[in-house]
Amino acid sequence: MPNTIAHVVGARPNFIKAAPVIHNIEKLSEDIQQILIHTGQHYDKNLSEVFFNALKMPKPDVNLKIGSSRMQAKQVADVMIGIEEFLVNKDVDILVVYGDVNSTLGATLAAAKLKIKVAHIEAGLRSFDKDMPEEINRTIVDNVADILFVTEQSAVQNLLNEGKDKSDIFYVGNTMIDSLYNVLPLLEDKDEEKEPYVLLTLHRPSNVDNIEGLQRILDICSSINSKMIFPVHPRTRNNLGKFGLLEELSSIENLNLIEPVGYFEFVKLMRDSMAVLTDSGGIQEETTALGVPCLTLRKNTERPSTIKEGSNRLVDSIQEIQTAIAGIKSRKNIKYSKPHLWDGKAGGRIASVLKKIIKENR
Repeated sequence: MPNTIAHVVGARPNFIKAAPVIHNIEKLSEDIQQILIHTGQHYDKNLSEVFFNALKMPKPDVNLKIGSSRMQAKQVADVMIGIEEFLVNKDVDILVVYGDVNSTLGATLAAAKLKIKVAHIEAGLRSFDKDMPEEINRTIVDNVADILFVTEQSAVQNLLNEGKDKSDIFYVGNTMIDSLYNVLPLLEDKDEEKEPYVLLTLHRPSNVDNIEGLQRILDICSSINSKMIFPVHPRTRNNLGKFGLLEELSSIENLNLIEPVGYFEFVKLMRDSMAVLTDSGGIQEETTALGVPCLTLRKNTERPSTIKEGSNRLVDSIQEIQTAIAGIKSRKNIKYSKPHLWDGKAGGRIASVLKKIIKENR
């Protein structure tokens, strides 16, 4: 009877992180069966055949269709129930979870109750800001998980400070960067004659779910004296309309509001941009790998390596953003370093560790 590893994903970034792991386990061992569980926490129309083919991953074996919800605890509970019902009669050796979304937490708790070993990919990241729902999720998941795969040195130290056993921590690199490197050769070359632009990607509730946050975005856009491209999430667009700000934002001459784009299109937009203004965690990592300046509209980050070594910096005021963009314009072709093991081979390292653990537990 083959050993079984189940992977749980709930949003597009989880698929991007999972793909290199699934592909490398498949390549490394024919004795391991894999199950891909999509909780359906987020529906993404861009999860198309092209998306799965380019990332070399199978379609999910099941979609639990949990759906999005403003009620955090209910969503976690729905994931727990769905995962338990799906796995209760299955013989699974290891459940692999990714990142810090509610699906990650719900699946971890369900697996622990079923006495299934949990491996957390992207463990140990800490912003030390409990106002962020993701911080609560990743802290609890790391406390429960048996196998901790980390992307940067700060995460190792965080886990040790929290009392985790060193033998359970594996510094393997970043699977999101694996997928990024796999996709880059598939993109069209950059058009050097196009006007330089700043790419905006803002989605956190603190920025887009209230009039104060949305007004701040409008003020920031009005202050940037460069072409801007802003893929606007439907929820953000609806909120802009609700608070009467959509028309004013749309009227900013150098701002191009576009519909959300697929993974490939977004990677190309990042790669070709002069700078990215974001509140996302993963984009801080991707821009560092691409060597593209990143301005993170937050007071803190759980990914300090992107600042210490990479192209990221925190900005919290219009003045800081203006100064940063002016500096980027005047200092073209700045070279940034990448964190240790961000080399496109993290998936292979994870697959080797999981295979060894399964073999030892036979």
